[in-house]
Amino acid sequence: MKNALKMLRDKHGLTQDELAERVGVSRQTIISLERGKYDPSIKLAFKLSQTLDTAIEKIFIYERENDEIDD
Repeated sequence: MKNALKMLRDKHGLTQDELAERVGVSRQTIISLERGKYDPSIKLAFKLSQTLDTAIEKIFIYERENDEIDD
């Protein structure tokens, strides 16, 4: 999943450590999120959204895969 986490973190003047502390995760988790190697839980996505004062869908960009089944 693509995301705008690094851009938004920078915009708010936060380091990876500061953001991690505010949302209760490790700096490594923030690094993994920014690199797109980890998708957050819904709880973490909401914490990031509140901390960055930005809607979840503006932080995380869901890209549908071709082999997914439509609901």
